[in-house]
Amino acid sequence: MAKTPKPVEALNYEDAMAELETIVDALEEGNQKLEDAMALFERGQALMKRCAELLEAAELKVRQLSGDELTAFEDEEQE
Repeated sequence: MAKTPKPVEALNYEDAMAELETIVDALEEGNQKLEDAMALFERGQALMKRCAELLEAAELKVRQLSGDELTAFEDEEQE
């Protein structure tokens, strides 16, 4: 019996991305019935949205902490 996956909203970025990668691999194999492939695709879309939301939240936090000015990282070894 397949275990029920965690709700997408409960996943952190790393877990959501790992599951999304697994889904992409499974869909690329193409061994699922259409119904199963559609369910995987739907879950993948939800995971992509979750990852985007978490990245946006992280960017907002960085902007708040840096005074709304994002700067590029510079290579410290350059002289």
